[in-house]
Amino acid sequence: MVIGIFGAGSVGCYLGGCLMAAGTEVVLVGRSSRRDELREHGLRVSDYMGREHKFDTVKVATDASALSAVDVVLVTVKSADSAQAAVDLAPHLRDGTWVVSMQNGIDNAATLSRGLQRCRVVAGMVPFNVARRAPGVFHQGTEGYPAIAREVGLQALIAKSFTKAKLTLQWHDDMSAVLWAKLLLNLNNPINALSGRPLKEELSLWSYRRCLAMAQREALDLLRKAGIKPARLTPLAPQWIPRLMSLPDFFFSRLAHKLLEIDPVARSSMWEDFESGRRTEIDWINGEVVRLAERLGEVAPVNKQLVRLVRDAEQGGLRQWDGSALLLSLKAAADSA
Repeated sequence: MVIGIFGAGSVGCYLGGCLMAAGTEVVLVGRSSRRDELREHGLRVSDYMGREHKFDTVKVATDASALSAVDVVLVTVKSADSAQAAVDLAPHLRDGTWVVSMQNGIDNAATLSRGLQRCRVVAGMVPFNVARRAPGVFHQGTEGYPAIAREVGLQALIAKSFTKAKLTLQWHDDMSAVLWAKLLLNLNNPINALSGRPLKEELSLWSYRRCLAMAQREALDLLRKAGIKPARLTPLAPQWIPRLMSLPDFFFSRLAHKLLEIDPVARSSMWEDFESGRRTEIDWINGEVVRLAERLGEVAPVNKQLVRLVRDAEQGGLRQWDGSALLLSLKAAADSA
């Protein structure tokens, strides 16, 4: 079996490296800059538990034609690129090829399906953080296992490969609930990026956690009104996480280690986008909450303000927000709604 990965970013390279370490043949497709980087430096993947694999040579292409003979394609491009990914892949994939969206956001699988009607497209999700630490070096900084919509044919094809790669897949009948649960956790991405701090440090500070709690409560209220029940991805049910985040530091520090294990140097992908001058995925994270509110005839002032602040930061605005100042900004937006 050959697995193709369309999008040789941090997540794509990490998944590819783990699968290669388990003996699976992998073909990566990415930008020419990433191809040149991996040719010069090789590929190294590691995680917060201490495992590490190094490859001196990696199959990296810059055109989707390299995936014409693969059995499964994992799509790991940014959400803004999903429609173009379908256009690029469509002429080259065989009829019935499995295509798995392993992206942030809610509707990427549907976007891919519209352009890949001869393929079998399913939704997936990567719950953990992956950071590029150096050229060719990609590190998993938080715990979790990938999730995919339950499809018997796909499960029979790839489950063993992922298990050997220590990426044991979680199969779900309701991926919408899983994707919304992941999005609730991802509402911290802009807060982390705007703090300029590592995830663990940011979440250790009460002011930033209260910002996250506000964004999550707003989203949970909208999900309840929409009749959407997010899945449980952590030991704590989604509706209890804002309560934990609202606890003062003394109590939070004694309870949080049970929720999620985080590498001290891990940062959000949105912070990496800031650093690289790339467009962020804010429209597919907090922006999803804003669009849900609009569909319901409601408002989402906290998440809308985070979208505005990130867009401002993308254009050179403030990127080092003090927690208290950020909290005041979100409270003012909520009060004025």
